[in-house]
Amino acid sequence: MNKVIAIVGMCGAGKSEVTNFFEEKGYKRVYFGAVTFDEMKRRNLPQTQENERKIREEFRASGDMAIYAKLNEKKIADAYKEGNVVIESMYSWSEYKYVKELYGDNFKVIAVVVDKATRKDRIAVRDVRALNNCEVDTRDLTEIENIEKAGPIAIADYYILNNSSMSGLNSRCQEILDSLNQ
Repeated sequence: MNKVIAIVGMCGAGKSEVTNFFEEKGYKRVYFGAVTFDEMKRRNLPQTQENERKIREEFRASGDMAIYAKLNEKKIADAYKEGNVVIESMYSWSEYKYVKELYGDNFKVIAVVVDKATRKDRIAVRDVRALNNCEVDTRDLTEIENIEKAGPIAIADYYILNNSSMSGLNSRCQEILDSLNQ
């Protein structure tokens, strides 16, 4: 039976790296954040932290905290028909519950966590969407308070402590993949 896994974590935890690992292993990638970037492009807004936050919060202002899961539901279903799926950037508890309802035991969550100082150092030197320490703190609080981000991290089926090297990260990803394949 095919699986749907969601990669969750705070900004800069390494979600994209873990997603890339699973994509390289044949999982079809569905990036929830693409909805935000598509909307910014539609409105001709520059890709900035402020515009990203504005769009995310506008979508959720409808009161539907599962909106990103719903907007990506067809992409997930189409990919699921073809094989395993990896969701990057599931944020809210409501999104988790929505996808869990659709896929039941075939849905698993992997939380990527990293020490805050290490995460801030990595984010500061990113090529895309680099943030300073104050911006990281603001984004963290906004995401926890406004978009229910902590729930999926807290209830994850698997955890990756991403404080070390890429080889360490890949090794833990392989352990999880092996467990999922049992």
